[in-house]
Amino acid sequence: MALFGNAHTVDPVGAQQEYAKLFGQGEQVQAAYLLIRDTILFTDRRLIFVDKQGITGKKVEYHSIPYRSITHFSVETAGHFDLDGELKIWISGTAAPVQKTFSKGVDIYEVQAILTQFVAR
Repeated sequence: MALFGNAHTVDPVGAQQEYAKLFGQGEQVQAAYLLIRDTILFTDRRLIFVDKQGITGKKVEYHSIPYRSITHFSVETAGHFDLDGELKIWISGTAAPVQKTFSKGVDIYEVQAILTQFVAR
């Protein structure tokens, strides 16, 4: 699953309310990012990709990845000519990483720190 697009941060409290039906009891959104129509949610238990499909975006796929399933990840900072940062996440049992592109306005180091916090547990 590779989703591309420029991302920006979303208020975790707003994301908690908007996607409340997805969470287990006591699960909390730690950070959230919007990729054009899709959303990435970092909770205290898992990573959730909200993939809006079709022209209207009414059909939605929710892809949940427990942090323990992430084998490793990499970040690539924005360059002089390439203004976007990139995050790659490898999930156990899959050869190709999930790739996300973050716009210049997102601190890729912050994204990496969030992942490190949960994957290193």
